[in-house]
Amino acid sequence: MSKTAIDRTDLTTRPISEVIRQVAVPSSVGFFFNTMFNVVDTWWAGRIDTHAQAALALSLPVYFIITALAGGIGTGSTALMGSALGARDRAKASLVGVQMLGFGLLASVALAWFGLAFSPAIFGWLGARGDYLATCLSYMNPIFACNVVTMSLFLFNAILQSQGDTRSMRNTLILMASLNVVLDPWFIHGGFGLPAMGLAGVAWATVILQGIGGVYLLFKTRRTGLLKTDKGRNFIPRLKIYGEIAHQGFPAALNSMTVALGFFVIFRYVSGFGPEASAAYGIATRIDQVVLMPTIGLSVAALTITAQNYGAGRIDRIRENFRKNLLYGAYLLVPLSVPILLLASPLMRIFTQDPAVIAVGAGYLHIDAFTLYGYVAIFVPTSVLQGMKRPMFAIWLGLARQVVAPFILFTLFTQILGYPITALWLAIFAMVWTSAAVALWFAKRTIRKVETAG
Repeated sequence: MSKTAIDRTDLTTRPISEVIRQVAVPSSVGFFFNTMFNVVDTWWAGRIDTHAQAALALSLPVYFIITALAGGIGTGSTALMGSALGARDRAKASLVGVQMLGFGLLASVALAWFGLAFSPAIFGWLGARGDYLATCLSYMNPIFACNVVTMSLFLFNAILQSQGDTRSMRNTLILMASLNVVLDPWFIHGGFGLPAMGLAGVAWATVILQGIGGVYLLFKTRRTGLLKTDKGRNFIPRLKIYGEIAHQGFPAALNSMTVALGFFVIFRYVSGFGPEASAAYGIATRIDQVVLMPTIGLSVAALTITAQNYGAGRIDRIRENFRKNLLYGAYLLVPLSVPILLLASPLMRIFTQDPAVIAVGAGYLHIDAFTLYGYVAIFVPTSVLQGMKRPMFAIWLGLARQVVAPFILFTLFTQILGYPITALWLAIFAMVWTSAAVALWFAKRTIRKVETAG
């Protein structure tokens, strides 16, 4: 790499505002196109029928199992590689990156077996039966069988992200989202030698596009000089490094998995109000993803910048990074909440004309508009803690917010007190803001303790 390129990957000396923009803006743009990819899937599923749209929505928490594990391994490795780069040890960063790829391949094989074996039981627990279950499996089986392409996107991106490069993933997601506009209708309805595949076509389009994206990211990763295999010898498992990746990656994966578990819990209760309610919640979460686009970019910046500066011993820069990410989140999310509040029904109509689905989804979005900044106040602190190699807090907070509290409150409101579905949306609002307060307090306390100890 040239000196200019290396300087750009060093996040320990330049102004914090500058490096936040470098990392967060491309990441946010990439997440926007990733969300557009999902929005296109949702829109075309709706053109099949409401049950296909509901099946895609019900598949979201199951799909999250894959992205949670892949993202967790990538997040943990980013923290390890970023810390090594901050300490000016590129050899260690390179070895961690190569070992991460071997670790991820083993995880991918285990995940394929798990998904193909247990998906029917998972969807059955979520309330899918008969043709509804068959439709769900027609989408998820190809995704699980070929999850190695999903894994590759996250792992190659982890190597790039540890150096502050979020542009490559942005470019990948833009390409995938653009091609998905063509592949989805083609694979769903058939033509040019392909049979009509229905919802399964959405899955195969995803697999092919992720494969293309993985090849591009591999090319970009090799150019960093951090993918030195030493004629394959660096791929030989080193238990110490596998242990470090697992120590950092599995808590991050479990944290993401709590999101999946949270979706399971929510869909378990939402599906009790009928397929229309499941479809409405699935559509509303896609809209959520668009609005929360800046949050993802800021959390990526919080993790990456913290990791390098923690390795360099610059706690003062970690504190500034924490504060400015929260501030930028307020500047971005508060204005974006207004159209969610005022245009809830028109936004739902983009995806469906079913009046029952529109009514339920709009009811969720009206409350969600007041919840959105709470996610910034959760994601930024937990990302900072992960960058400081303290991933366990996110797990406990996630379990409390996504699983324990929803199970208790949802059971109380819907099954004991018999409240309508609006009670679920109000409970989510309360849980997000309570969790945000706890996350902010704990992150500030941890930074202060590390600074004092140093």
